[in-house]
Amino acid sequence: MVLEVLTYPNKKLFETSKEVVEFNKELHGFLDDMYETMIAKKGIGLAAIQVGKPVRALIINLVNDEEVQDKADLLEIINPKITHKDGEIIYQEGCLSVPEFYEDVTRAKDIKLEYQDRFGEAKTLDASELLAVCIQHEMDHLNGHLFIEKIGYSKRKKFDKEYKKIKRKI
Repeated sequence: MVLEVLTYPNKKLFETSKEVVEFNKELHGFLDDMYETMIAKKGIGLAAIQVGKPVRALIINLVNDEEVQDKADLLEIINPKITHKDGEIIYQEGCLSVPEFYEDVTRAKDIKLEYQDRFGEAKTLDASELLAVCIQHEMDHLNGHLFIEKIGYSKRKKFDKEYKKIKRKI
């Protein structure tokens, strides 16, 4: 089922998400709905809070070398914790919760991540470049933050002005 994606300035987007403690059919169904929603909205990542559920769950599905967004490559990341960051990368980010706006954001180039899968099994992941950027972007959502908070004062003022125009057109 495709869920409604909350958009800025919805106050729910600024809530801190709570840890997932039950790894059950309800969670599995929710993760499946998140995937359908992300694909329907043409995204590559989605955090649970973006669809109104403040739990520490996110999904990422990058396009592969054949330019295909293959479900076999889907990452379901529950209760993530970054244990190491290294380097720096600037990447132009967008967000399903901030439609039609893209801006360069500086993040760690390489990260090490601990998380649980949909069954509660502990996992680790070394991620770099776009995958690392996506994980950090989605984890910001879990902590009640949007990428527009990282773009600097003057760009943020420009964003506020442009975004009001965009919202009127949508």
